[in-house]
Amino acid sequence: MSNNLVVVGAQWGDEGKGKIVDLLCAGFDIVARYQGGHNAGHTVWIGEKRFVLHLIPSGILHPGVTCVIGNGVVVDPQAFLSELEELHRHQVDITPERLRISDRAHLILPYHRAMEAVSERLRGDRKVGTTMRGIGPAYEDKVGRRGIRAGDLQYPEALRDRIHHNVAMVNLLLEANGEPTFSPEAVFHETLVLGEKIVSHIEDAGAYLNRAIGQGKRVLFEGAQGTLLDLDHGTYPFVTSSSAVAAGASVGTGVPPSRLGNAIGVLKAYATRVGEGPFPTELSDPTGELLRGRGGEYGASTGRPRRCGWFDAVALRYAVEINGFSSLALMKLDVLDGLDQIKICTSYELRGRRIERFPFEIRELAACHPIYESHPGWVSSTAGISQYEELPAGARAYVERLSELVECEIGMVSTGPDRHQLALGPGTGLRPYFLNAL
Repeated sequence: MSNNLVVVGAQWGDEGKGKIVDLLCAGFDIVARYQGGHNAGHTVWIGEKRFVLHLIPSGILHPGVTCVIGNGVVVDPQAFLSELEELHRHQVDITPERLRISDRAHLILPYHRAMEAVSERLRGDRKVGTTMRGIGPAYEDKVGRRGIRAGDLQYPEALRDRIHHNVAMVNLLLEANGEPTFSPEAVFHETLVLGEKIVSHIEDAGAYLNRAIGQGKRVLFEGAQGTLLDLDHGTYPFVTSSSAVAAGASVGTGVPPSRLGNAIGVLKAYATRVGEGPFPTELSDPTGELLRGRGGEYGASTGRPRRCGWFDAVALRYAVEINGFSSLALMKLDVLDGLDQIKICTSYELRGRRIERFPFEIRELAACHPIYESHPGWVSSTAGISQYEELPAGARAYVERLSELVECEIGMVSTGPDRHQLALGPGTGLRPYFLNAL
């Protein structure tokens, strides 16, 4: 077993990665977030306390674990400070030694949110359905080589010059669309004031991580969103703006691929999606409403209701292939308790022919109709069961059929939101990682 591990969402995000990372932290020294922004909400329950973390890795809730926000993340200074204040209120240790930000991480500034609002409005019917938090425009500035990085906060004069230049360009777009413009000096001063509060957390995170790995410390790499929202491999253009797949952990932290270790995928026992874009197994009926209600399927960051549907094995096979998962963690099995019939999408029908592969072309995916196989539900509750053998026979049969269809073992089954509401599955890939958590 490799010392390090990458945790990746295997669907369209919101799979429950926060709980898995929280559980696994007991066996790791460092948790490193490698992409995304504060649009990602990781919910962790500790007893009756509910923590929703957006930027800061879930490992911060474990004393002795160091957390790193990698260079692949875009950081809103105000959102970061708000999260720090909330953790401080719960008496969580958030010293710079425990919480580090890469000096290469790009910043989200106020004008990014304004740009995103204009961009989505101009798209009309083709809108992506973003969270309007400025994340996409911040990544656009990064790729456009005009971004402002966390390390720039240490050089005020250069920072002022770059902000003035960027705001001048942004104002041209805003003026052309009848929107209020920004004062470049006001943006600079706001950024400088916020920056003074976080600069002690900023360092060369790639060097820190590689040095720690060389010293034998174990690193858990935490992704946000999910495989099907990956910029390159997801349902483009209805995707996020970063590399959510396992390979993104290397680019997003500065740790070479040879040191990443294994990758595990987190998935739900059904499927959900937020925002626009094709979703072959979506249920716009009472069953979809039932899954949303039972599963609490509302965005942790935005509160938006999630679209719900049956499990899509075609999409999952693709995710397993792209990420090279060694094992899977199946979440929210208990949401399916009491259903008479449970369906699994095993393939698609596209213009009269059956296909087994996840289509590249967005119009083809939108034209796909799911081909289902039905499974009988189970009457007894799975909630809180911690031994796989004690799950109802129907539930075990369902889990094992999913594993067979997606061609990857399911090493853990979650039966509720609490830390210890889980059962280790028939697979062995996750067992060593969970020994310290059980």
